[in-house]
Amino acid sequence: MSKLRKFLIALLIVFVVLGLLGWWLTRGDVSDVPFDDVTGVKPVLDKPDGETVPTVNIAEPVGWADGEKPTAAKGLEVARFAEGLEHPRIIHALPNGDILVTLTRAPKTEGGGFTAWVADKLMERAGATGPSPDELVLLRDADGNGKAEIRSVLTSDLSSPSGIAWHDGTLYVANHDSLVAFPYELGATKIAAKPKKLMDLPAAGNHWMRNIAIDPEGENIYIAVGSASNIGENGMDVEKGRAAIHEYNIAKGSNRPYAAGLRNPNGLAWNPWHNELWTTVNERDMLGSDLVPDYMTNVPVGAQYGWPWVYWRNNVDRRVQGPIPTYVTSYARKPEYALGPHVAALGLMFTGEGHRMGEAFGKGAFVAQHGSWNRKPASGYDVVFVAFDKNGNPAGKPLPVLTGFLTTDGKTHGRPTWVAWGQDGALLVSDDTAGIIWRVIDPKAKPAPAIAEIKVDPLKPQTELRGDPAAAFTDDFARTVPMPIN
Repeated sequence: MSKLRKFLIALLIVFVVLGLLGWWLTRGDVSDVPFDDVTGVKPVLDKPDGETVPTVNIAEPVGWADGEKPTAAKGLEVARFAEGLEHPRIIHALPNGDILVTLTRAPKTEGGGFTAWVADKLMERAGATGPSPDELVLLRDADGNGKAEIRSVLTSDLSSPSGIAWHDGTLYVANHDSLVAFPYELGATKIAAKPKKLMDLPAAGNHWMRNIAIDPEGENIYIAVGSASNIGENGMDVEKGRAAIHEYNIAKGSNRPYAAGLRNPNGLAWNPWHNELWTTVNERDMLGSDLVPDYMTNVPVGAQYGWPWVYWRNNVDRRVQGPIPTYVTSYARKPEYALGPHVAALGLMFTGEGHRMGEAFGKGAFVAQHGSWNRKPASGYDVVFVAFDKNGNPAGKPLPVLTGFLTTDGKTHGRPTWVAWGQDGALLVSDDTAGIIWRVIDPKAKPAPAIAEIKVDPLKPQTELRGDPAAAFTDDFARTVPMPIN
């Protein structure tokens, strides 16, 4: 055998080996747990399979052709409320029926090295890159025909804006790095005033969206801030103030951390049964296609959900460097409801008075799921409904409301991002890569009544101390010391 032939054979073997290695690296982890099993109140948690190279499965956006639209659940109709918008993300309904939307993308950042370059290329394929429009736009359906014929840019004096809230003549907007306020009277189509900065927020990071919500009393603003990493791999110093929800008191101008350990909180809404704050959270990556479920949960003051050290209450993530704080494993809360791994749960809205989604979607929560980039098969890319029981707790499995965003060849027409209620009781859904806001309604449904808040008497204070107070710090306390029943 000639030397040239030996060389060519050796070269062929090298190419075959490299090809097989490339196939193995890009194949990633394929799900082997039925998707329904990883959703709900008691999801199946698969054995973690740490990945050095993440599973990559990005659905390239191709848009919607004229006349195309998502598939609505039985009894519902879907149509375009507004289109031709540049990357619409968060939508917010004003009391007079006007709809506000932030047109926005991630802020431009420098550095980050090879990892940031790869991430940017992946997001480019997903249709998420480019300069941020930085606009707050008003949409108005003046004639009530279900389409916004009036469109006006209220202000562009913003920096990668996300969350929107209005109360008592003031409009609040969350930039990626600050909470700002504008004087704004309902009905105005322009804002001339400069933004007033109320508080700084941790800037940019892997998760740059900053959603906000005002409590029903109009006293406090809650701000969701995502982490700068997957599992704190860049050190916890850069995570200061992140993976958390903050509370800003409007009258005092003060702020405090409200809840922590939430990797990437997004949707914020008030549960009408209990009048408590709920959120959607995107959990960690690179543990396989069946871990970890994104979730929806209540957020009591002081809540800690364990990120980055633990997930789903007591599952330790062995990849996290450094010691686990002693309080985390005993104090971390279990999320209320799993939406499924990597669905990218974003917008959250509870059913409210006047909605017209019909009896099948009468009492519960709607969630916009932006869609996975690192799961095989893809998950999310839809809007789902989670029913709540008479006690105001989630039950059952997520029900599809809007589907058809994914194509049969692995591409996507668009990506659901946010949800809000229109004045006519329709559900509005922003679709950022397609530049559309969809309107979903049951045309036969009458406006629904409000959900009655569940009133309970608070527990009476304990009036006597029994036993050894130090025993309260032992595991045997609950079994050995009976608590008084008042």
